[in-house]
Amino acid sequence: MNDKIIRLVAYLIKTYKTNDPEQIAEYLGVTVIRMPLDDMAGFYKCIKRRKYIFLNSDIEDDSFTKIVLSHELGHSIMHPRENCAFMNKHTLLLTSKIERQANIFTAYFLITNKLLDEYKDFTREQFCNCTGYPEELLELRLK
Repeated sequence: MNDKIIRLVAYLIKTYKTNDPEQIAEYLGVTVIRMPLDDMAGFYKCIKRRKYIFLNSDIEDDSFTKIVLSHELGHSIMHPRENCAFMNKHTLLLTSKIERQANIFTAYFLITNKLLDEYKDFTREQFCNCTGYPEELLELRLK
């Protein structure tokens, strides 16, 4: 399954010439809605065959917003009929199959080979500090 996800990510980035999750969501017709969501970071929902990603507007960390958006974008592409929630920062540790798949999608989508090359002389900690991505995401990408 990881190979399929890696090929999917490569296809999206090559086709749309970006790894900006918001731009790709727009290209794919997925509506992104920002609103207060209490303790939820975001969620994906399919309503009457239309795809929506809801993002918590109270999140101030741009890197975390990108992670949540990429995660939910992964759901919208790989699990279009499921309704999925990104509950908090610990979702990267969840073990359900669809959550693992969305996390792997996010890791390959955001941490490209180009980005890894750019930071090749940095430690993992330095990479995470510079990019704002958590170590769990980097670990998924390096597996």
